[in-house]
Amino acid sequence: MTNEKSIGRWAGLVYLIVVVTGFFSLGYVPGKVAAPGNPQAMLDNVVAHEMLFRAGIAAFMVEQVAFLVLPLLLFRLFAATHRGVAAAMVTLAVVSVPVALVGAAHRLDARLLLTDADFAGALPADTARAMAWLSLKTYGRDIFMASLFWGLWLLPFGYLGMKSGFLPRALGGLLMLGGAGYLLDVSCDLLLPGYATMPFSNYVILPAALGEVGSCLRLLAVGARVRGGHRQSTAGA
Repeated sequence: MTNEKSIGRWAGLVYLIVVVTGFFSLGYVPGKVAAPGNPQAMLDNVVAHEMLFRAGIAAFMVEQVAFLVLPLLLFRLFAATHRGVAAAMVTLAVVSVPVALVGAAHRLDARLLLTDADFAGALPADTARAMAWLSLKTYGRDIFMASLFWGLWLLPFGYLGMKSGFLPRALGGLLMLGGAGYLLDVSCDLLLPGYATMPFSNYVILPAALGEVGSCLRLLAVGARVRGGHRQSTAGA
């Protein structure tokens, strides 16, 4: 149990890195440079906040490295509960990382096109800005694809958290609800015109945020704690 508690706390620490860097790179920085309906203003904001934009890219890369480590730590906790489901959790999380890093590369392309002196001399300004806008739009599509797997991995994670007793059932339920929310968000964005402007779209992945932050803090505070000493194991099922 001492080893499990230690692994749980390490998982909580890595999860905290994922949460903080994710909030900064996917929430705060885009919010600072966004200009809805005005692409030229958004490109101007990237130039005006170049160092912040760079920091966002760096934070995103750190987040993705941490997100490679996190499911491996969680696997050590959950493998005895159900090895197959734990392996699926790891696979679904890890698959998202190369997709997201391709997006980071497009974000880097946009920065270079807008701020690098070499590009400024090699391309007409209008061409460079058009290519930068395309790179940012491509980055958005890459993150959209990665978000599918950000939702899928929460389903086995939440299930294992509840079955093992390492997490409160409420958190496990929020994680599974959040995973379903991600899938709904992706589906609606694809199939429902004007979905992004609907108030509902702002809340559909809220359960995922609550479940992930709650799980992070729980693991960081107490590590892995089996509820009432009862641990269910279906390893090898």
